[in-house]
Amino acid sequence: MAAVRFVAIGDSFTEGVGDELLDGTVRGWADLVGQGWADALGAPIQYANLAIRGRLVWPIVEEQLEPALALRPTHLSFNGGGNDILRPNADIEHIADAFSRVLRRCDEEGVTLIVLSGANPSAQLPMGPVFQRRGDALSAAVLRRIEDRPDVIRALNWPDTELSRPRYWSHDRLHMNASGHHRVAARVLHAVGVEPPEEWWSPRIDHPAGPVGFAYYRQFVGPWVRRRVTGTSSGDGRVAKFAAWVERMPQ
Repeated sequence: MAAVRFVAIGDSFTEGVGDELLDGTVRGWADLVGQGWADALGAPIQYANLAIRGRLVWPIVEEQLEPALALRPTHLSFNGGGNDILRPNADIEHIADAFSRVLRRCDEEGVTLIVLSGANPSAQLPMGPVFQRRGDALSAAVLRRIEDRPDVIRALNWPDTELSRPRYWSHDRLHMNASGHHRVAARVLHAVGVEPPEEWWSPRIDHPAGPVGFAYYRQFVGPWVRRRVTGTSSGDGRVAKFAAWVERMPQ
C-alpha cells in the first residue's frame, strides 16, 4: 500500500473547474497535487477526488466525507463555503462548523486534515465588497476552529493578493484558470512538506481575454441567477471523477 493516500472533498474549487483540458475534462489543483506529490517523493501515491461543483458546505460533509474516510486515506483535504457565501443570509458560523465536523471525524479515523481556504475573486465580481466581507468572516471563523491544532495542515489562499489578480481567473471570474490552480497546488505541496516546481507559483500560461460588459452578464451571471431561481445546481447529475483510488506514479 502506498505511504501517501490523499483524498480531496469539496466543490468546484476542488473538482478543478476552470482548468479544463483539451478533451473537456477538468484537472485542477488537487489533480496537480496528486502528481506533484508523487514526483517529489519519487514514489507512487494513491489519489482520489470526490468533489462536485455547486455543492454547499454541509452537503459536501454529508455526501462526501464518509465515503472519503472509507477509503482509509492518510491525508484528506477539505474546502467549502464559497457557494454558501454567495447566498443571501449566509450563516458564517454554521458554515464554519462544517470544518469542526470534518476535523472531528479525521481525528477519530487517524487521518491528517489539510484545510484550504479558497482563492479570493472579490475584486472582479459584481457585488464584490459583499463577497469580500463574507469571505473574510468565514476565513476568520475557520481559523478560530483550528487555532489550537498545529497538526492541521493549512493551505490558505484567501489572503494571497497575487492569486486575486485577473490573470489567475477563468472567464466567469469565479473559478481559477490553469495558472490559478497551479499556484494553489504549489501552496498545498509546500504545506505538506514537499517542494513543487518553482514555476507553479507563477505559471506563464496564455489565457485569452473573456467577455466584458453585457456579454459577461449574459454568458455567466444570467445562468447563475436562473439556477438560483429554479433551485438547480451546476453539479446536478454529476458524480465524483475519482471516487476510488487512482495511482499516481512519479514522472
